[in-house]
Amino acid sequence: MDAFRKIDIDQYDEDRLDASELYEADPRDPAAVLDEAKQRQAAVRSTLARSDIPGALAIVLENAPYGPNVDDAKDVTLQTLLSILNSTKSTEITPAIKALTPDAQDTLMKYLYKGMALPGWGDISGSVLLGWHEKLTEVAGVGCIVRTMTDRRIV
Repeated sequence: MDAFRKIDIDQYDEDRLDASELYEADPRDPAAVLDEAKQRQAAVRSTLARSDIPGALAIVLENAPYGPNVDDAKDVTLQTLLSILNSTKSTEITPAIKALTPDAQDTLMKYLYKGMALPGWGDISGSVLLGWHEKLTEVAGVGCIVRTMTDRRIV
């Protein structure tokens, strides 16, 4: 009697878009992406040891992993970025953001929203993420938020 409720009617829609049709998948091998993320994590640690926050951000935000098959690399990259955010003083945030390219600023905004989506916000304080969000919005403008929300490539 209720069998009609189990039919996926979207499969018959000609105008239906799949996620794979919206953007190109990451062409790299998932194992290579994970290895690259771990190498970046080590490079970020050494850069943070020299107190070079803009350099560490540039390393982690360059060529960020995206797509459906690289979840481990996404997690490593997110944890690396969160460690940078936690170790940055509030007076160093604005100069670090200004040193980034516009694309890197957009990617940083994606990671800030991903960090906010963590249950309990993970290992990071909410005030840290919101402080970075505020400073990034001041520097990059509201357009950064719009580009982040409309980009189909999810980090």
